[in-house]
Amino acid sequence: MIVVTAPTGLIGRQLVQILLRADAPIRVIARDPSHLPDEVRSRAEVINGSHGDAGVVSRAFDGADAVFWLVPPDPKAVSVMAAYVDFTRPAVAALDEHGIKRVVSITALGRGSPLAGRAGYVAGSLAMDDLIAGTGVALRSLAMPSFMDNIARQAGTIQEHGKFFLPIAGDLKLPSVATRDIAAVATRWLLDDSWTGQSEVPVLGPEDISFNDMAEILSDVLGKPVIYEQIRLDAYNARFVQFGMTAAMARGMADMAWAKDQGLDLTVPRTVENSTPTSFRQWCEDTLKPAVLGQVNQRIHP
Repeated sequence: MIVVTAPTGLIGRQLVQILLRADAPIRVIARDPSHLPDEVRSRAEVINGSHGDAGVVSRAFDGADAVFWLVPPDPKAVSVMAAYVDFTRPAVAALDEHGIKRVVSITALGRGSPLAGRAGYVAGSLAMDDLIAGTGVALRSLAMPSFMDNIARQAGTIQEHGKFFLPIAGDLKLPSVATRDIAAVATRWLLDDSWTGQSEVPVLGPEDISFNDMAEILSDVLGKPVIYEQIRLDAYNARFVQFGMTAAMARGMADMAWAKDQGLDLTVPRTVENSTPTSFRQWCEDTLKPAVLGQVNQRIHP
């Protein structure tokens, strides 16, 4: 039995579909099961609740062999460590209680870098993994750069203004990965019951790419000029506060962006093994272009 947390998120929903196609027995933890597709509700065991709740994870982990662990966003958390480490504590107790054999977690690149401790969400994510590793459970921590899919959050701005924004230098080439590839890597580890020990598994996408490179590709795929504009860190931070984040969580986002701009995601050498297939162009064709066209349709048919 494989337990999947955050099954309605960008990674989790794709992971669940791959596991179902493999006929794997799965149990999902969902705060609102109505957000799950009908197929998932009919074929998977569903535990209603938050995977930050001790009673919920105890029920979910009972009789399970493996767990996919992903901490969901919590814009209202009092601190980054509360969002990552405190949220994970009940699950860590349940891992021991129920003798879980393997955990596959989603974490961030940066371990061993002097930048990591000042990198906001990255620091929280790495501390979360240390907490899980302290149980002695077999662990594969999938270490991520930024997701291509995050650009889709700016689909409206790209369509309306032909721009997208971040506080990172436009010419800095960094790894970037599609969530579909993360789900595929996680699936391989979850379905393989032969591994032991603990290690990080970087998942770097197919190439290092700059935001200026992305803008050129976006322009080509969308058939309209798109430019990237670097914004100031304080403006980036203020934007998240405006969206309703606590000051601590907004600062965590800004600190992470600052560290990435300093090269945090370049600490792991690229290899064939840690590269994944989906290019930014392919992701744009499959995911961003439909999202941008959806923004057009919303304006035509409000």
